[in-house]
Amino acid sequence: MKSFARFALAGCLLVAAGVAHADESKFLLSFRGNFAGKGTVQVTTDVPNVNVSCTFKSKATATSLSLDGTCRGLVLVTRAISANLKATGAKYTGVYVGSRTGPAQLSGSRSGNAINLVISWAKVVNGDRKARLTVEKKGENGILLTVVDRDPKTGKSVVTSRIDLQRI
Repeated sequence: MKSFARFALAGCLLVAAGVAHADESKFLLSFRGNFAGKGTVQVTTDVPNVNVSCTFKSKATATSLSLDGTCRGLVLVTRAISANLKATGAKYTGVYVGSRTGPAQLSGSRSGNAINLVISWAKVVNGDRKARLTVEKKGENGILLTVVDRDPKTGKSVVTSRIDLQRI
């Protein structure tokens, strides 16, 4: 009887893993398309926010998500930005390119309609090498990108980037 219970439990876990993978696949594929929007970016916590306009092309497969874009601010300042993520179940890893410190490592997981990632910067930013990026699916046609970092002077969390995108 114990071996049947173990067998049944193993079968349930395999089915649950398959359902989780299927849910992740559907979630990732919902990001496909071209997006544009506006937001604010704060390079460090001790400088003012800059208003930006951004465009992104999002490519997705059943196990990956690639966001490639450009943001413009202060009339002539343009920066290419990308995030490439690979999903293993509900866990995500990848690379963010666009920081002035160089490529940053990303790792995290999905909760509901959001992928919550820890950013590991290539160099110290705002007193450390860590921040948080949330890639949130907003309805059928929206994506909200939010970066939260720690203000080294106050120790409080500060939104250093918030970009609200809509499918075009």
